[in-house]
Amino acid sequence: MTGIFPDDQPKGLSVKAFNRLAAFIEEQLGIRMPETKKIMLESRLNKRLRLHGYANYEEYLDFVFSNKNEGDELIHMIDAITTNKTDFFREPDHFELLTGRLLPQLLQRRPGRGLFSFWSAGCSTGEEPYTLAMVLAEFQAKQPGFDFHITASDISSQALQKAVNAVYASERVSMLSPAMKKKYLLRSRKAGRDEVRIKPELRQKVEFLRLNFMDQSYPFDGPFQVVFCRNVIIYFDRPTQEKILGRMCRYLQPGGIFLLGHSETLTGMDLPLHSLAPTVYERM
Repeated sequence: MTGIFPDDQPKGLSVKAFNRLAAFIEEQLGIRMPETKKIMLESRLNKRLRLHGYANYEEYLDFVFSNKNEGDELIHMIDAITTNKTDFFREPDHFELLTGRLLPQLLQRRPGRGLFSFWSAGCSTGEEPYTLAMVLAEFQAKQPGFDFHITASDISSQALQKAVNAVYASERVSMLSPAMKKKYLLRSRKAGRDEVRIKPELRQKVEFLRLNFMDQSYPFDGPFQVVFCRNVIIYFDRPTQEKILGRMCRYLQPGGIFLLGHSETLTGMDLPLHSLAPTVYERM
């Protein structure tokens, strides 16, 4: 059925199809999908329907949840419906607090220093872990013996591929100083392409992997000294937030640092974390 009716607009998402899709998203991804999101789902999946030549969402969902496509289209559907918005140096006070106060405190507890492990959870297209890599590289230059590795995860394969490629429009890094740009970025040599790429030595500090927060265990051992999980849990209901965060804490060493987004809170949750500053917590 691929490629037929390219000019036809698929019929709208029926109540039955929406409920089926919303149930899958909530059960498998943990993301709330109220009826107000119906138009958003239609818009994001429209291209997938047209690509495969389906005239309605019911047929498309039958295809996605069947064994005909060996799960490939399921990955594309998840990529389409998950939100991937991020920026370089988003909520910059966290990075200032990290290098100005938190990391020096962690270093005092580890006289041998060595390798510190960081996790950027819900990393999207890579802006957060690469920002973190720049900040840590600057810190490393002033702290002999300190070294770091960043694990960055997301559920979207499409977003992760962009993160691995590490190519961004120049306007995306406009907040960086000229010195930082020269040190960590390469300008595109292609005519008409106003783009930059993260330098190889910085890219080597970040490992990207696909991870679903709803899984019972995650594909690494830890422990991490610092976890960034910012502007991610807002998409889940409170019970699911608590379960996910509790699971994440298993991979954070006692005394390690956990950072949330400024719009998020742990109020009322039973977690092994205590507050150090607004949206900044320490693992007990």
